[in-house]
Amino acid sequence: MSTATFVLAASSSEVLNVIAAFAGGLFIAGALVWAVQFGMRVQDRELPRPLSDEQPHLPETGPIREIREMREPDELPAPAEGQDRLMPYQLRHSGTRRGKDQNRRRWLPGSSGGFGSGGLGHV
Repeated sequence: MSTATFVLAASSSEVLNVIAAFAGGLFIAGALVWAVQFGMRVQDRELPRPLSDEQPHLPETGPIREIREMREPDELPAPAEGQDRLMPYQLRHSGTRRGKDQNRRRWLPGSSGGFGSGGLGHV
């Protein structure tokens, strides 16, 4: 083969596409290697993981159980004539309080489910 054939083959678009794809692959592989090394350096600078004796433990009384109770809304007093309205900093923290009746409301046979559920309603 002559040099002209090699020059013609080297200048063809297929070879340039292969070279560009190879260079792009090298660039992406290099970026991934750099990202892993950077992540390892960041992880080395973090605090070490806690030892097993530094982990939280259960209280001596055992696990804390869920408390189920019925709540009632804590209504706001209506302002009287000439009285200023309550500001947010004057409100209490909780919007509900423990109800007097702790029996759960149950579904009554013959009553409807929810609004628009297609039931007969209260009969």
